[in-house]
Amino acid sequence: GTADRLAGFGGVAPVPRDSGKLSGNLRRPQRYNRRLQRVFYTSALFSIRHCGESRRFYDRKRAEGKRHTQAVLALARRRVNVLW
Repeated sequence: GTADRLAGFGGVAPVPRDSGKLSGNLRRPQRYNRRLQRVFYTSALFSIRHCGESRRFYDRKRAEGKRHTQAVLALARRRVNVLW
């Protein structure tokens, strides 16, 4: 239905894992389409090498303190919006 649903189905959108007093705790979803996630992840990796705007986004996420995989998944989520 929406880009958010597609990202959730593909496993590139974080889901809340809140309980009791904890809030804002996000994690990777348990159930998602592994093949679709691989397509989004690989697309993001190639765009880092070949697209200047994607490289700047990746570098910005790394500067924020995110690990490589987290930064690539953030870029993949952004590319899902563009695809949608």
